[in-house]
Amino acid sequence: MSDNGKVDKIKGTVKETAGDVTDDKKLKDEGILDKTVGKVKEAAEDVKDTAEGVAKDIKEKFDK
Repeated sequence: MSDNGKVDKIKGTVKETAGDVTDDKKLKDEGILDKTVGKVKEAAEDVKDTAEGVAKDIKEKFDK
């Protein structure tokens, strides 16, 4: 599994916190967006893993 989603979530948290501390709304918004992108990437990876597992199970049933 890829860590891209986790990296984006961490980057987003850092940007959001920095935006809060410096009162920089644009930076905070970028952080929120990065965290959302990370969550989407993780969800997509989960769907991919599940689909691959199902495909493998189906293939195994037909190979018997």
